[in-house]
Amino acid sequence: MAVEGGMKCVKFLLYVLLLAFCACAVGLIAVGVGAQLVLSQTIIQGATPGSLLPVVIIAVAAAIAGYVFRDKVMSEFNNNFRQQMENYPKNNHTASILDRMQADFKCCGAANYTDWEKIPSMSKNRVPDSCCINVTVGCGINFNEKAIHKEGCVEKIGGWLRKNVLVVAAAALGIAFVEVLGIVFACCLVKSIRSGYEVM
Repeated sequence: MAVEGGMKCVKFLLYVLLLAFCACAVGLIAVGVGAQLVLSQTIIQGATPGSLLPVVIIAVAAAIAGYVFRDKVMSEFNNNFRQQMENYPKNNHTASILDRMQADFKCCGAANYTDWEKIPSMSKNRVPDSCCINVTVGCGINFNEKAIHKEGCVEKIGGWLRKNVLVVAAAALGIAFVEVLGIVFACCLVKSIRSGYEVM
């Protein structure tokens, strides 16, 4: 009788875990939609929706690997960001990406706003308008330091990535734990069913 009550409990827990799996699936769909919205702004136009799924999966794996090798990743990101800054005046696509990053993260330059002075094709005492706190056309020309974001983008974006990688890793571990728990309960239920048949 006690075994039968225990198996009812295991059955109930399996139903609860099934609901948890459904909730995790909805959560993953929400994360996928969010990633789709973010990536659609940075991925080359012409990419099909089907080609974005591998990009999202790779991005999550890369984010976790990036956390493990964060110093190397930050160094590479810094170098790449500075290289893109040099292309800013020459390439409209690069300019729009950097403008979007600077506006979204409220930052200016790689280490700070003075990095723009080192760009040969940018005039002195000038930063992109996206560095301004209140973005208007021409606000970056002969700017006042109080009117622009002074902090660099590399550190700001790096901090945002570190925070979100921990969230993704914690969610992945939580989902894995729930799935392992479901397997254990399913094995207990199967064992109970088999022992019930052996008694008959």
